[in-house]
Amino acid sequence: MTTNAIERNQSAQLGASLYLLHVLLEEAERRQGGFVRATIEHVLKDHSGIPEDVPDKHFVDAVFSEILDMLRRADPASALPAMPPAPRPRTTAAAEPSRDWLQWIAESRLRECTPASMLETMKAAGLDAAQAEAAIAAMENEPAFLAARRMQQLQHKLESVTGNLQKLWASAPHYDIVEKRTSPSRDEFIERYVRGCRPVVLTDVARDWPAMKRWSPEDLKQRFGRFDVEIQDGRDADPNYEENKLAHRRVVPLGPFVDRVLAGGPTNDYYLTANNEALRSEAFSPLLADIGSLPPACDRSQLADRSSFWFGPAGTKTPLHHDTIMLFHTQVVGRKRWRLISPLETPKLYNFNNVFSPVDIDDPDLSRYPLFKEVTILDVVVEPGETMFLPLAWWHQVVSLDLSMSLSYSNLDVPNDFSFRNPDIRNW
Repeated sequence: MTTNAIERNQSAQLGASLYLLHVLLEEAERRQGGFVRATIEHVLKDHSGIPEDVPDKHFVDAVFSEILDMLRRADPASALPAMPPAPRPRTTAAAEPSRDWLQWIAESRLRECTPASMLETMKAAGLDAAQAEAAIAAMENEPAFLAARRMQQLQHKLESVTGNLQKLWASAPHYDIVEKRTSPSRDEFIERYVRGCRPVVLTDVARDWPAMKRWSPEDLKQRFGRFDVEIQDGRDADPNYEENKLAHRRVVPLGPFVDRVLAGGPTNDYYLTANNEALRSEAFSPLLADIGSLPPACDRSQLADRSSFWFGPAGTKTPLHHDTIMLFHTQVVGRKRWRLISPLETPKLYNFNNVFSPVDIDDPDLSRYPLFKEVTILDVVVEPGETMFLPLAWWHQVVSLDLSMSLSYSNLDVPNDFSFRNPDIRNW
């Protein structure tokens, strides 16, 4: 049997096995809700423990990727992050370019890499120079590549539209300053900030909140220390901790976690974030009783269902991303620095994966992400008692300057349900 025939046979067997597993998982989930979510945690944990030098690691990674994709499709919540697939292209010494290399050639040309630089990369990976050069040249006349070039023209048109709109938007006086406002009317707030899609800090929302006088780590421990909460832990060891947040989920008693925060000093290693469901629990309902007046255009009846409690040390960092809804974020204890970028600047943020950008605003790698140097960053520190309004799709990176306690909530009484067609390219 030829090598190609063997590979096709293996692929067919793997596909049949995965289909059968998918059917079984759907039945298991029907009988026991949450079964798939628990299984995916085990998959992520098992995969992270596989040594890099294990034989056929790329094949093992590919199998795990297929299994995880299948698990996501079986999960009713459809909110589980995917594991990155096996790196490609795989190195093949002294052989004609594989399908993976041909895809790499097409992608590199679409990103306007020069044929000379591509040839050097392929030679360094062990491919035959003559065959690599021929493959690069042949790609220019491939029908699929020519079709991709046409689609690229449409993409470039959209990028030029957003770029020109951003240029017009940024020409406004003081565009790069986030306003701080006191008591805008409902009509002005909706027109200027919601429909106008402008970030703003409201300075007086929490003026009558009991939380402003009551909330502290000690109060949190005294009232709720015996209850369990979901935190993110072990973040420092993972450069993609936010994208892989499911793997960092831990359920711990709140009391010892408060002690850990107080004793640990500034760190990004652990954080009680919006992923926790504490405010959906009756045990933590007194926290919502500590919330007074709400910003304009809020529906009080939806607060319990559409709010999240945040608690963590100084130094916690939420990397650059955008949300898919509009929300408010009120600081009760401590300060947070918000750095924001217009959604019209998205083409310059290398958004290949879902709602995330790989760029660190505080330390951008401009050799790898050169377009980022053209981006305008809005910078503001939100003080205790102040409320950030985050408009739709605005990119933001947030750092806690102090030990922080805050509340985020998305219970606007205007339409706040939007659809995004996010990319899912995990190995760029």
